[in-house]
Amino acid sequence: MKKVNFVGQKMLSFSLAGLLLSATVPAYSGSLPELVSNNGRHALMVDGAPFIMLGAQTNNSSNYPGALKDVWPSVEKMEANTLSIPVAWEQIEPTEGQFDFSYVDVLLKQARERDVKVVLLWFATWKNNAPHYAPAWVKLDNKRFPRVVKQDGDTLNSMSPLGKNTLEADKKAFVELMKHLKKTDKDHTVIMVQVENEVGTYGAVRDYSPAAQQVFNAPVPAELINKLNLKAGTWAQVFGKDADEFFHAYYIAQYCNEITAAGKAIKNLPMYVNVALRNPFNPGLPGQYSSGGGTDNVLHIWKAAAPDIDLIAPDIYFRDHKTVSKVLDIYARPDNALFVAEIGNDQPFARYFFPTLGKGGIGFSPFGMDDTGYTNYPLGAKEYNDDVIEQFAQHYRAIAPGMRAWAKLLFENNSWGFAEPLDTTGETQKIWNAEATPAEKEQHAKDKAAALTQLADGGLWDIEVTYGRPMFWIAPPEGNTPASGGALVVQLSDNEYLVTAHNARVEFKPSKEIANKKYMIVSVEEGHFATEKGEQNKWIMDRVWNGDQTDWGMNFSDRAVTLKVKMASYEVN
Repeated sequence: MKKVNFVGQKMLSFSLAGLLLSATVPAYSGSLPELVSNNGRHALMVDGAPFIMLGAQTNNSSNYPGALKDVWPSVEKMEANTLSIPVAWEQIEPTEGQFDFSYVDVLLKQARERDVKVVLLWFATWKNNAPHYAPAWVKLDNKRFPRVVKQDGDTLNSMSPLGKNTLEADKKAFVELMKHLKKTDKDHTVIMVQVENEVGTYGAVRDYSPAAQQVFNAPVPAELINKLNLKAGTWAQVFGKDADEFFHAYYIAQYCNEITAAGKAIKNLPMYVNVALRNPFNPGLPGQYSSGGGTDNVLHIWKAAAPDIDLIAPDIYFRDHKTVSKVLDIYARPDNALFVAEIGNDQPFARYFFPTLGKGGIGFSPFGMDDTGYTNYPLGAKEYNDDVIEQFAQHYRAIAPGMRAWAKLLFENNSWGFAEPLDTTGETQKIWNAEATPAEKEQHAKDKAAALTQLADGGLWDIEVTYGRPMFWIAPPEGNTPASGGALVVQLSDNEYLVTAHNARVEFKPSKEIANKKYMIVSVEEGHFATEKGEQNKWIMDRVWNGDQTDWGMNFSDRAVTLKVKMASYEVN
């Protein structure tokens, strides 16, 4: 049996009395979307209240009016409330100094008609290393807009972060975009902006051009030295073997931060960067992964160099539980709100929705959710169809009707998220995954039931989640075929919890604190949150589970169900 403390920090609990929650989150009516933090947890405030981005991200080239007809049906079927979609530098400034925002206007008009929020992805200097989405007048002028030079003198198709002309041109275009949003998007349909896309460099650890080398040989900027509490010196003197990568990360982060700050000065929306991850267990060498991007080993550099960037978001294309869990742990920080900006759209990825929210995540956004005829297999699904959409819709469906209440609870209370840990079919794609060690494989084979049992410390009550068990009777977990289970638990008070799950059994058992006492389930209410304006935190009971429905734990199928569970302990006279 695996016991994990899924949340590192305890939060205040709230009891239910009439309304589910007291109004402890301040209202920001009429204000811009805002990222707020309290006691190490985070909330995206939209229209005055916490908001969970139940997201869908399009393919890269779906950012034109003619393609949107193939986007909106997927958003609707998925029951997403947020669309992440690119806006390219080349499409708003095809000729230097001449701007065209017609696509942005069409996009936002159609989003408003469908009551869908938008995250704009600024594809400019970098889109996965390269300047493909920069205008031709930029990417064809290597003298004015220099590229990264390798150590052997060869030139890469990646713009140098030390190119001042590039920075100024990118920043000018981004500022014009934000001016247009300020003027035309009065109701804040756009709730966040991504600055660049998966920045960093493949094929070289950093820029080795003469101009870059001169900066590298100079002292590390005092600002970075002071923030990291280090002794002054050159990059090589201060950072040793990591100097090249840290140098590159610092100047990319500064570049992105300057663009972000300029945009926020016009319209102060939350802004973030996304990350092409390295494998945390087997990372390889910088340049084999995207050197200089916000990978786990340079987060401290990014946080110091880019204070105006609100968060650093992982793009997850690992499929296995071990690797994904590690990534979520890395990017869910007191100083970094967890947002899964991209995740593969194949079946194995869907279950990670639960631990994302359980760690206080503000959003989850599968990639490639449109019917434009493109799939990024093997990173995502081999074929795009309604079954792909439904894998995510079935989880969104559990949260969407009461999203505001869930968002408030997750911001204010303890929470835990679980995903089925084993792929019992053995057919999971091994793309970038962290293979189980021989010892782990041996243990899994020896005791599969223990490997399929997750236990979290929920205060007075331990939370046990198991997978692949018959609803009726005691039987060891066998796992789902394929792995698909997950659960989300929020603590309401010492003895009360809100639970939703998928293909899983959830049980509450006495912790060590009350292990010497008898215990019982007081009540299990199936219900929902009111949707009427002003009453969105009100819990409405639909029925009470009892008898067969609770004798063998709370068994969740593939139906979207929310339960309010009350436990009690007592002493025998």
